[in-house]
Amino acid sequence: MKLAKKFRPQVEPRSFGSGLIVGCFLVSTTYVMMSKTMISMEHLSILNCLPSSSSIDVTPMSSMVEKNKRIQLSGKTNGAPARKPMCDFSDHRSDVCDMEGDIRVIGKNLSSVMLVTPSDHKGSRDRNESWQIRPYPRKFDDSAMAKVRALNLTSPHGDREAPRCTVNHAVPGVLFSTGGHSGNCFHDFADVLIPLFQTAGPFQGQVQFIIADRQGWWMHKYRPYLMKLSSYDIIDYDNDDRVHCFKHAVVGLRAERDLMIDPAGAPEGYSIMDFVRLTRSAYTLERDRAWAAAGEPPGKKPRLLLIARGGTRRFMNLEEVVGMAEGVGYEVVASEPDFFDVGRFARVVNSCDVMVGVHGAGLTNFVFLPTDAIVIQVVPLGKLDWIATNFYAEPAMGMKLRYLQYDISVEESTLKEAYPRDHQVFKDPESIHKQGWFKLRDIYLKQQNVELDVNRFRPVLQRAFELLREKKYS
Repeated sequence: MKLAKKFRPQVEPRSFGSGLIVGCFLVSTTYVMMSKTMISMEHLSILNCLPSSSSIDVTPMSSMVEKNKRIQLSGKTNGAPARKPMCDFSDHRSDVCDMEGDIRVIGKNLSSVMLVTPSDHKGSRDRNESWQIRPYPRKFDDSAMAKVRALNLTSPHGDREAPRCTVNHAVPGVLFSTGGHSGNCFHDFADVLIPLFQTAGPFQGQVQFIIADRQGWWMHKYRPYLMKLSSYDIIDYDNDDRVHCFKHAVVGLRAERDLMIDPAGAPEGYSIMDFVRLTRSAYTLERDRAWAAAGEPPGKKPRLLLIARGGTRRFMNLEEVVGMAEGVGYEVVASEPDFFDVGRFARVVNSCDVMVGVHGAGLTNFVFLPTDAIVIQVVPLGKLDWIATNFYAEPAMGMKLRYLQYDISVEESTLKEAYPRDHQVFKDPESIHKQGWFKLRDIYLKQQNVELDVNRFRPVLQRAFELLREKKYS
């Protein structure tokens, strides 16, 4: 077994607080079977993206399950003829304001964006419209939105004096937040990076980013993505007292589902594979394709990555699992995701053909795998199948990866040491769900580790080996 070495560069002091807490997952009628019991997405934050030595406080969020509710934002008009709305609040996930005309972005203490003269209506100067928006695409999640700065957007009456421009920009602007649940790798991708790609990608780098709730460590961590998407220095919205003027600006980020893009609704027909290609370019990842028997050098084995969690839901018998996997025919690498050095771990992942990990945010790193690679999600006890499928299985397959799932038995869970076998923890997980998120989290996510039955798990790795021999995607 090879143990990948961890490296943590110096970064700015940071204050995570509850920002690392992963928020509630979306329960939209579009995506949910009515018969399912909904479970909060907060469990994704259980330190799967953190160094095992981290002392960061993980404060639980307040909601038990995700509700399909919308932030109520008001648009007030004053007798003008109807025209295309400047802001769209109809989406279940994100609010987006797409503006053209004389736009003035005023940060720091005022926190406002002013559309002085819209370009699409002659009578617009007689309108007096106002909105409030939190530019983070998880508006159904109160715990996330509480950490996102509210912005006031106005299209004022013509008699109102507008602030004078300090800086005039020749390219469009995109204003968004890195607050919310940023700091957890699942939400970094699902809530910011992929939505940012959808929103800013069509500008081909000719776009100015304005970031609210900016955190230096986050900027350092994902700079390769930001540099690929914009050719301009980022504006720190909260600490810039200048008036930035644009002819076109987008406030908020477009998004549909976590870690997925619907090409039908995305600008330029983008798909999640376009984001994968951007990722490989941003981090100079060498491999586009996974191992295949044909054409490989003699003796070259496929590489298998075991996500070695340092907190909860870790493999208790890691060495035994490694030995079994090597016996199946893999070269095995065990590595824990590095919270700071994304590039290092991206290269480790990209060098592998199979990724094995216990359910949690670290699985998000499958975005770095080569096409045709295989993701094996080990699902702990607790009736977590629905979220395992919707937040990891389907996104992985959307990225042209093969997917296998392994549901552990009672004998493979360390919960057997804490509860009698006739306890409802084993016999009736639904009853635990009904007691609320905190109870579910404490039992199934914080107390539980995994001791894989290598004889039971071996056929899964053998099946993955067989799949690698089959070319699936062109």
